[in-house]
Amino acid sequence: MKNPVELVSLSLQETPIEIDSIVAKLHTLRAASLENRQRKNLSLKLPTPRALTSVIEKLTAVLFPNRLGSPKLINENTDHYVKKILNEALQEMLTQVYWELNHISNLEAYNVKIHKQATAIIRAFAEKLPSIRTLLDEDISAAYEGDPAAHSVDEVLICYPGITAIMYYRIAHELYCLNAPLIARIISEIAHSTTGIEIHPGAKIGSSFFIDHGTGVVIGETSIIGKNVRLYQAVTLGAKRFPADENGALVKNIARHPIVEDDVVIYANATILGRITIGQGSTIGGNVWLTHSVPPNSSISQTRAHKGTP
Repeated sequence: MKNPVELVSLSLQETPIEIDSIVAKLHTLRAASLENRQRKNLSLKLPTPRALTSVIEKLTAVLFPNRLGSPKLINENTDHYVKKILNEALQEMLTQVYWELNHISNLEAYNVKIHKQATAIIRAFAEKLPSIRTLLDEDISAAYEGDPAAHSVDEVLICYPGITAIMYYRIAHELYCLNAPLIARIISEIAHSTTGIEIHPGAKIGSSFFIDHGTGVVIGETSIIGKNVRLYQAVTLGAKRFPADENGALVKNIARHPIVEDDVVIYANATILGRITIGQGSTIGGNVWLTHSVPPNSSISQTRAHKGTP
């Protein structure tokens, strides 16, 4: 006997929806929005999260082929595999970089100069991959050594969301520094949606960085983090205020996030705001709300943070 649901032919004919009217209204709203944003050339493409998700997956496989690459990979063909996947990733990224540069220049037709600029960015990025791998090895070691629950560096690499977020950040940061900020931001948001950890690609983060547990961590654009720093879940390195110009628009490109020096530990749910400095070797306790600088080797708890004493 057929499922009764299969016997029903659903239709909107008896109660039709005014599709044409809805489409027309959406068109009007879209046109007004484009005019407000002064966007006239609708044919210009932008980098897409879908394409960059593919790129980032290939790049992580290139960096760690034996753990994040093909399960069929054997030692004898690792270099061949890395070469193949790297070529694919860089070619795909070239298209994305070209679209970003072309959109900024507002050029509809193919442009040789922009193609050369995009190629230069890709070449420079590719040359950074060995140094990215070196930094990631140090991050992974810091996670393994800093977490008693970690049984191996392989476990850290394939299981820890903090390492995934840092890996995406290290890639995105290089692209940000090479003047592909939109692509860098998309990659950071892919990591954010995957791990719950938000690291702006403009942040500067030293080696042996460890995010334990990780969910809810936010690291702002102008944050500077030294070496051997450890953060726990829900830590925020944010801005205290957002200055506006005479027209009321937010002033951009100003240093507004914390500086965290070497060997600092920041425990869960701590919120650190503004361009303040957390001195080397300090420990910031859980749930602390901190808006003033603290000297090296400070130990800040909730009560002491509220009193404003280091």
